Amino acid sequence: MKKIRLILLVFIIWTGYFQACDACDLQQPKITRNLTHGPGPESNWDWLIVGGMALITLVTLFYSLKFLIRPGEKNKQHIKNNVLNF
Repeated sequence: MKKIRLILLVFIIWTGYFQACDACDLQQPKITRNLTHGPGPESNWDWLIVGGMALITLVTLFYSLKFLIRPGEKNKQHIKNNVLNF
């Protein structure tokens, strides 16, 4: 439990480090303001690409967790036990 609290604390502290600077913040549209550097999406195609990448990332995360927690493997030497018993 202490490891999880430490990891969460580190992520909370680092969120300020990864936010956009003031110059880039003014160039961003409202929805992405203060999240990233650069001018931001310039057309609807950019939003489509970002949405596609987000969808792929969420599907990958879902299946990664699904197969990590319940891979259907009953063998005690399975690699998932190395991760779950950490």
